[in-house]
Amino acid sequence: LLARWPSSPKVDLITTDGFLYPNEVLRRENLMERKGFPESYDIGALLRFLSAIKAGQPNVQAPRYSHLVYDVLPSEFTTVDRPDILIFEGINVLQARNLPAGGRIVPMVSDFFDFSIYIDADETIIHNWYVNRFMNLRKTAFRDPTSYFNRYASISETAALAIAEGLWENINLKNLRENIVPTRPRADLILRKGQNHLIDMVALRKL
Repeated sequence: LLARWPSSPKVDLITTDGFLYPNEVLRRENLMERKGFPESYDIGALLRFLSAIKAGQPNVQAPRYSHLVYDVLPSEFTTVDRPDILIFEGINVLQARNLPAGGRIVPMVSDFFDFSIYIDADETIIHNWYVNRFMNLRKTAFRDPTSYFNRYASISETAALAIAEGLWENINLKNLRENIVPTRPRADLILRKGQNHLIDMVALRKL
């Protein structure tokens, strides 16, 4: 839609998934069950990418991630060449860092944004979306033999539901409450969705 503006801006989209540490690193650091939490991202690489984009450098590479194999793809990149608009999507983009003593300059991801949007929903609705998606993926993507989650396609529906609820309770809900929802007030715009994914509230920060 942005690219349809009369000025025909060049629009690119990058997600933060590619800036996760590879599974090999997460396993070594005992962080696989913290995947998606702040410590599972290579913040240095993420900041270098955004800095290069902001500086107008050509052909900046972002690492690619595969949800099929549930890992960063080695030696595969998406090249971003001086876009007019870059949409940078991820659950961790508005998180603040611990500030060092002495006033030393420490950049934050959000320092590079001109405008930020937080997509919100009631916790119960997010829970339902997560579990329903997990159960639906058992009948589709999880059936692919190369899928990281293929083992969940052949177990019983009761067992799969228990796994989905456990993943939600022990990982996703904790991340939501501890690291995602606290960033909501930092957004310029909050869009709240209802159960059917339609927007039922818009909150714009008064500048």
